Amino acid sequence: MSKVKKIPEFKTQAQERAYWESHDSSDHLEWGNAEKVTLANLKPSTKTISLRLPEGLLGRIKVEANKRDMPYQSLIKVWLTEDVKQSSKLA
Repeated sequence: MSKVKKIPEFKTQAQERAYWESHDSSDHLEWGNAEKVTLANLKPSTKTISLRLPEGLLGRIKVEANKRDMPYQSLIKVWLTEDVKQSSKLA
């Protein structure tokens, strides 16, 4: 295992920028002291799907979305999320 290198002191931002452009920051980290971090505000990865709906149902969804001033796809996601959460609570 390699020894952790000390970060030098810099007199200017230009010196620091030049240093980090030519050095690997991982040489200055003690990975054994690292802590796991949860980034709760990141947007989850999404996957595009194709969903066939009866035209009448899609029309009613669009009307409901319009009442809420939101895109119909977003309303479908909200409804699906709420339903899955509710189903998980019952299980």
